[in-house]
Amino acid sequence: MNRGRSSGCCRVTERGNHRGNWSTVATRSFTSLRCVLITERIREWDFVQRPCWTRSDVLMISTTRTELRVSPFIAIAVCALCSAAALPAEETTIAIRSPQPWQVFQRSGFHAATLKAHPAKTDPEHVMARGAADVKISGQLSPDLSEAKELAYRLILEKDKSLLDVQWKSITLTRQAENFEATITVPAGGWYALEVRTIEPKSGKAVTASTGPFGVGEVFLVAGQSYATNTNDERMKIEDAQQRVVAFNVFADAWAVANDPQPAPDGSDGGSIWPALGDLLVLELDVPVGFANVAVGATSSAQWLPEGKLHAGLVKGGTSLGTFRAILWQQGESDVIAKTKGETYIANLQTIRSAAVKAWGFEPVWLAAKSTHHPTVYNDPEGEGRIRNAIEELSKLPGFGAGPDTDTLTGENRGDAKSRRHFSAIGQRRAAQMWYATLIQLLNQ
Repeated sequence: MNRGRSSGCCRVTERGNHRGNWSTVATRSFTSLRCVLITERIREWDFVQRPCWTRSDVLMISTTRTELRVSPFIAIAVCALCSAAALPAEETTIAIRSPQPWQVFQRSGFHAATLKAHPAKTDPEHVMARGAADVKISGQLSPDLSEAKELAYRLILEKDKSLLDVQWKSITLTRQAENFEATITVPAGGWYALEVRTIEPKSGKAVTASTGPFGVGEVFLVAGQSYATNTNDERMKIEDAQQRVVAFNVFADAWAVANDPQPAPDGSDGGSIWPALGDLLVLELDVPVGFANVAVGATSSAQWLPEGKLHAGLVKGGTSLGTFRAILWQQGESDVIAKTKGETYIANLQTIRSAAVKAWGFEPVWLAAKSTHHPTVYNDPEGEGRIRNAIEELSKLPGFGAGPDTDTLTGENRGDAKSRRHFSAIGQRRAAQMWYATLIQLLNQ
């Protein structure tokens, strides 16, 4: 907390003359402020928001009538950063923004053949072949640390709380006022906890902060229509004991364990195929797996073209992730309904991909599933065949690859006509197994 500096932050004011006890509240950026409680028979709140060295956040204050003993009265708070003469000094702080809890960073340098040739996990060749990622550390230092030029960090394995490195490692900061950034290289694996520390110049005391869990592994961007969202029979939960399968909510900028429903933007709330896929990948690869889902039900390829809102979401998803292994494209049914020509479908997907990779600045492979069969809505073998053939041709073009043929999942693998669900529970698991085989083949290339 800022010492010896007077600066208004977020003030909630009202006329009053009854002074209560000091109380501590917190902003969304986890900075504690001292508040003096004042009570009166008031009619309304007057919120005045002012700049603060943290952020201009509205404070969330929770209290009870019993605590204040003013049953007919209303408690209000006057919150401000006051001078050292008015308030006791608060602790100097480091607030970490990145990495976020549950975040997965895409690894590079993975080499499956070397892993098989050097199976011992302690073998340096094995460790190197698992890959690593450059992880951005960013956050905010309180004004007391305005002269800090370095941070020290260390990584802790969440599974057994062991230190990845016993010694603290120093990193040079890029500073802009109280904000800071730095980059560290983290080996594939996790979950990790990150601890950082610096020295408060005046007192010489160490100031520390921590965040986690986060990991380095495999990350995928999911796009398409309803078979890619939450329109299936069973809401699945992650079975991995360490919960190493996570989902990134692109529009809320938050990571969480990938229990269904997935945070897809269409608001679907059933089950998906992605938790089962993630569990299979984690079991095989022994690294965290992340999905970012921007799919929207009942959408055709034309609706994903660059001039549409869906494309903006696709670009945002990829940009937010930074890097990722592949796009998992599960789509085609709406183009069967629209009677889209095969050559038009191919041209649409090429245009969508070309614009997206230009915005991202790198070219992940686009894996397109054969996803045209939708028995609870239509029976159109000719239309399905037209789009299936287009997807087959698409998989041979630069930048694309073959996804699974989920159209082969018929009968018990589909929801019945009454439910209008897409995959049944067993169908979800089998679709996940098909995607798993596709991705393991990709990683083994």
